[in-house]
Amino acid sequence: MEPRNQTSTSEFILLGLSERPEQETLLFSLFLCMYMITVVGNMLIILAIGADSHLHTPMYFFLANLSLVDFCLATNTVPKMLVNIQTRTKSISYPCCLVQMYFFHFFGIMDSVLIAVMAYDRFVAICHPLHYATIMSPRLCGLLAGGLWVCSCFISLTHILLMTRLVFCGSNELPHYFCDLTPLLRLSCTDTSANRIFVLMVAGMVIAMPCICILASYAHIIMAVVKVSSAGGRKKAFSTCGSHLSVVALFYGTTIGVYLCPSSIHTAMKEKASAVMYTAVTPMLNPFIYSLRNRDLEGALRKLVNRKITSFS
Repeated sequence: MEPRNQTSTSEFILLGLSERPEQETLLFSLFLCMYMITVVGNMLIILAIGADSHLHTPMYFFLANLSLVDFCLATNTVPKMLVNIQTRTKSISYPCCLVQMYFFHFFGIMDSVLIAVMAYDRFVAICHPLHYATIMSPRLCGLLAGGLWVCSCFISLTHILLMTRLVFCGSNELPHYFCDLTPLLRLSCTDTSANRIFVLMVAGMVIAMPCICILASYAHIIMAVVKVSSAGGRKKAFSTCGSHLSVVALFYGTTIGVYLCPSSIHTAMKEKASAVMYTAVTPMLNPFIYSLRNRDLEGALRKLVNRKITSFS
């Protein structure tokens, strides 16, 4: 039968993280707490950086962008899941599904490349400290951030345009808690080869290449730090990079497992577990990771909280 004569589904059923009703109350409470921590933590980071002029540097500029992206990434997926659990309705319309998938890829791409840009910033700061202000100029930072938003928009839109070609004429049950690309492709009854090729191309551009750039940056950083004669200087350099490396391990460890591993080893449970890591757990942990052992950021957060307490009093 020709694809044009087939009737495509108008909605999908999100099966969620668990199909057992007795577990849904626990999941609702857990993810509500995680989401509230994500919102408060990332908003505090953004407000603290914006309020403290000492933090108006490239490193904190990109950190504020990362916090905004993490907040948006979690907001795109978690609230819908909470509503579905609370209302006992698991359906999502096809247009809403495409919108959710668009923003998921948009902010996911932003997250991946921003982490690589932050690694480059640390490379310049440690390996070329005398030229740091010249290289990481406000103009370059603005171009990097603005170009990233534009590229993410273009890539995500291409994903959606390729999805609109597909027909879903079989089961409309999606074994996930949001509209992710890989499970959706499995439900299509038309040829998805173009979509899968584009997925691999994008994964190479926004996951593999940034990961390689991060490894190269930190290889140079380690070589530069080892040459530092002062033990205090080495400790400070590793302390600055340690938080970023923790975020790199969290983010890329899960995304590579989903988008670059062969599809034959994927299972619905593994995909959902990985998705929880990079849409809920990582955005929640990032504010803690970046604020720990960062005296400048800790001081700015303390000033912000004290100012708010004083104003309320």
